[in-house]
Amino acid sequence: MSQLRNIALTVHELEDGEYYWVLMEATDYAMEEALPYLPLEASSDPYATYANALVAGLAAMRRMFGSEGPRD
Repeated sequence: MSQLRNIALTVHELEDGEYYWVLMEATDYAMEEALPYLPLEASSDPYATYANALVAGLAAMRRMFGSEGPRD
């Protein structure tokens, strides 16, 4: 079975009341006491609430990786 990739979903409020989801993947870059992530994909349009952006980000993750999750 293939290795599961380390994907994170976060929400950023760039302006008051404008929320954007971001999917990021962990990298192998060496950092002291931190696991660095690089952006994979992000929403181009804002959402009115944090919850809406979070749900939309999860939907994007499901579209990208399917029911088996993000695997190599």
